[in-house]
Amino acid sequence: MQPLDRFSGHANLYAQYRIDYPSELFDFVLSFAENRQIAWDCATGNGQVAGTLSEFFDQVEATDISDTQLARAVQKPNIHYQISSAEQTPFADQTFDLITVAQALHWFNVDKFHEEVRRVARPGAVIAEWGYGLVNLGLSDLDSIMLDFYRNRIGPYWDPQRKYVDDAYTTLPFPFAKAQRAEFSIRRTWSLDRFLNYLRTWSAVRQYIHENEEDPTTELGETFRPIWGDEERELSFPVFLRIGYV
Repeated sequence: MQPLDRFSGHANLYAQYRIDYPSELFDFVLSFAENRQIAWDCATGNGQVAGTLSEFFDQVEATDISDTQLARAVQKPNIHYQISSAEQTPFADQTFDLITVAQALHWFNVDKFHEEVRRVARPGAVIAEWGYGLVNLGLSDLDSIMLDFYRNRIGPYWDPQRKYVDDAYTTLPFPFAKAQRAEFSIRRTWSLDRFLNYLRTWSAVRQYIHENEEDPTTELGETFRPIWGDEERELSFPVFLRIGYV
């Protein structure tokens, strides 16, 4: 069965408004990766992670199932993009020193992906999987409205896999040596309009729009605006990461 592609239809929005990851996270991951010849960024999307890894590795292979996403990906001379599922890749055995997956593991057949990781990883290679949870808006009134929107307004439109993100991947297997978990925070200062455009990249919001032919973030913005005001606000996203050796 072909993996579902939930992001090609709004790849341009995704490229503009999705968040990237803090330098502290990459410093932590790189502290495990003594060998830095070649890395694989799986489900690379628009290449956010691949672009950073390219600064530290001789070569980066980056895969995704969306050609539309890859067409908008970060271009660096040592990044090679190609279409591939997570569970079955064209790579040779024992190729990679580091394998990364950012905010995508919950879409995979995790057991089959980990089988593929063991096949393509060099002995002692590092695997790092991470994601981020619901945004903290820094004001209780906004956060309570946001939680209601997340759980109730668009809650029925999330895929079942979203529960794994809510559980910070603690309920997904991670059969690797010396496994560790770490937490980070992504901080951004955004206007309300910028934040609403970020929400429009959510798969549940896209599904809501598809089924109802209206954008639920419009009404949310009207509710937010008297509280948010015209100024930019500092937001934080909780990041969870797990890392180990293959």
